[in-house]
Amino acid sequence: MIDVCLLGTGGMMPLPNRFLTSLLVRYNGKCILIDAGEATQIAMKKKGVSAKPIDVICFTHYHADHISGLPGLLLTMGNAERTEPLLMVGPKGLEKVVNSLRVIAPELPFKINFMELNENEKEFSLEEFPEFTIKAFKVNHNITCYGYTMELKRQGKFNVEAATAAGIDRQYWNRLQKGNTIELEDGRVFTPDMVLGETRKGLKLTYTTDSRPTDSIVENAKDSDLFICEGMYGEPDKIAKAKEYKHMTFYEAAKMASKAGVKELWLTHYSPSLVNPAEYLPETKKIFQNVVAAKDGRSATLKFEE
Repeated sequence: MIDVCLLGTGGMMPLPNRFLTSLLVRYNGKCILIDAGEATQIAMKKKGVSAKPIDVICFTHYHADHISGLPGLLLTMGNAERTEPLLMVGPKGLEKVVNSLRVIAPELPFKINFMELNENEKEFSLEEFPEFTIKAFKVNHNITCYGYTMELKRQGKFNVEAATAAGIDRQYWNRLQKGNTIELEDGRVFTPDMVLGETRKGLKLTYTTDSRPTDSIVENAKDSDLFICEGMYGEPDKIAKAKEYKHMTFYEAAKMASKAGVKELWLTHYSPSLVNPAEYLPETKKIFQNVVAAKDGRSATLKFEE
């Protein structure tokens, strides 16, 4: 299963009752953070989440409301005596941007590794949990910006009868179920496909913000269990402004959710002028029924289908 927490839901600037949009994803003891705007670590404190175990920080783009909280976050991680390397992922220029921000956080007890994105799409996984893949894809903002899809693959069910019929000793079953190949001294080789059934449906999470609607978002969000998408404006008459500044309305996000066939849509990254996002949900639900005007700290656990 995957634990998801939308730490903040604001765009442009933090407000007393609304922090900037940032997403925390946890799986199998690993933590991934997407964006770190001003006050991100305060939002984490409110949820009782520590910054120390974050393994990856992905950035959508380098506007201040998505990265200005990084220096303080890094210092907090360092003060917590973190020593493990930290991976950062983001558009081209990431290392230069981060090093500029680190003028006020120059000494850290851990190494930072960088993965800069140049492609329209890039898929990668972490060595510690290869079954969990992250895919970055370009969207359409006024500077280079990426969305992210995270997918947890699920292998087939273990077939006890097949394992028994193949003469595989029970001591090897767990390793085969985890995808390992077993080679015995007598020359026999046991492979996972000998004991596992067809691959089952996994879990999929898609996050995108600061963009006009694009085919890349629809394609990458296809069949997501959860789609978290920018809804900068709820007012229908703000469509011209959304187009000018390359943002999205609630209704455009809902149309993409419908096209992509997602299970659930959380709206986020609201304009500071949008006082009550839920006010615009009735009209949005006419386009896509299972939509939520998310509030700061909204959490969910995505679980495999039985």
